[in-house]
Amino acid sequence: MKTIQQIFKRYTAFLSLVLKPLGIWGVFAIAGLDAAAIGLPVDFFVAGYVYQNPGRFMLYVLMASAGSALGSIILYGIGYSGGEALLRKRVSSERFDTIKANFARHPFWALMFPAILPPPTPYKLFVLAAAVFEMPLLRFLLAIFSGRFVRFLILSVLTIKFGPQVVGFFGTLVTHHLPSALTVLAAALLLWYLWWRKKRAAKNNAGMSIEPTPGGN
Repeated sequence: MKTIQQIFKRYTAFLSLVLKPLGIWGVFAIAGLDAAAIGLPVDFFVAGYVYQNPGRFMLYVLMASAGSALGSIILYGIGYSGGEALLRKRVSSERFDTIKANFARHPFWALMFPAILPPPTPYKLFVLAAAVFEMPLLRFLLAIFSGRFVRFLILSVLTIKFGPQVVGFFGTLVTHHLPSALTVLAAALLLWYLWWRKKRAAKNNAGMSIEPTPGGN
């Protein structure tokens, strides 16, 4: 544990030196470059920013989520302009058909879920698939932003509460407990969706109950 903390402190010191001129835009740039297929340890960068300045964690979460969404446009362009052959090379025929079916039924969730999960989840494969299966660009950006927002928010809260060692926790969780992680995530999203529907229905009912009285001005 102490070794991890020492490495993280050195890492964040280096991070601060390199990215200091960019200010809050540093986390935006790192997330964008990572999403554009360069491949950077974006979780370490986000956690580093949060660890150094916990009071601004929500700003970092928003900036990283936006950078990740906009950076993914490069992969979107590759996939949209003929990425099916590339996708077929990376997955089996059965996996290709499964991914295609998921995007046909629920395109938003088919991209948002992988955007939440950390490595070793093949996130960029799903980004490419979204373009191959012609997901509209605005929905594409919203799904990535939403998924990354959830991921970076959880990471930031855990970093503030437990320290830098949680960065490796995500990868371990996905590698060894993927079914459990997906179950918990699906349950949380389902509860949020039910709460949102209930709130929306109550608002609609309140609006319908306000009717003009006969003869009123």
